[in-house]
Amino acid sequence: MNILLNLKNKFNKKNLDKLGGIEVLNVNLFSNLKRKYKNIYFKGNPKIKYNVIISSNDATIFDKYNAKKNILWLHNKLQLEKSIRKKQFYSLITNKIDAVFVSRYLESITSRIYNFKSRLVIPNFLDRKFENLKINYRRKSIIVWSVQRDLGLDETIKIWIKRIYLINPRAELHIFAVKKFKNKNIYKKYNIFFHGRVKKQILIKYYSQATAMICLGYDETFCLNAIESFSCGTPVISFKKTALNDLIKNNINGFKVDNFINLAKKINYLINLNQSSKKKLILSTKKFSKKYYFSNVEKKWTNLINK
Repeated sequence: MNILLNLKNKFNKKNLDKLGGIEVLNVNLFSNLKRKYKNIYFKGNPKIKYNVIISSNDATIFDKYNAKKNILWLHNKLQLEKSIRKKQFYSLITNKIDAVFVSRYLESITSRIYNFKSRLVIPNFLDRKFENLKINYRRKSIIVWSVQRDLGLDETIKIWIKRIYLINPRAELHIFAVKKFKNKNIYKKYNIFFHGRVKKQILIKYYSQATAMICLGYDETFCLNAIESFSCGTPVISFKKTALNDLIKNNINGFKVDNFINLAKKINYLINLNQSSKKKLILSTKKFSKKYYFSNVEKKWTNLINK
């Protein structure tokens, strides 16, 4: 069987940390499927007859190669206006496509106008670096923000200064991935630290020490950052929005709050939680993450590919 996994970005071990979340997932899917399917390629070749083509968000590849099975792996919502703007509409309606959505939420907000051969939800999966990690039960008063989008970050910082730092002056807010933010250094006196984009091993280090991770969930179609946090036993606090509303189970792997004031209250509560309750929460959070190990997601992919 010949499989083409359509990757737009060239990659190697040196530049993986510079790729975006979707690109890293593409590479990881390629690497994981390569263990089972030897003839899998990430660059199209007209001389090869492909049985299966898997493409992330881009349907135009199906016009170039005539495969028996076309799989469109959707990470972002696909509305009519977007498909026309990106010149994909013709490809979407003329090819027989199996659509794979990364969450029930994404599947529900994607237009029904497309007559997909099938609509299937296969969740995203953890990078193997995050599998089977040793759990640290002695947590520090560290809260992590690791989402690249900064929507809600201004309000979070304000509430941190007014309602968290004053009550828990040893607490620290560590902000990763956010590239642009004015006057970062002035926030150090409130124990707010900006790190930019870092390697996964550094994120694991902070997740493993942290009390909680913040992912507000304004526009998340899945939130890989959240399950990375879960794998370290670190619960996620979020608003009741988008895919996070399905991903978070209250008091099991995180907490849903209604507003920024309640966000601050929940952080203060978790910082001062007794050790026995913390350990129970860490264990249940870690256990929840295992369903996103690739070994547990792989069967859905192989069933679709082999069908």
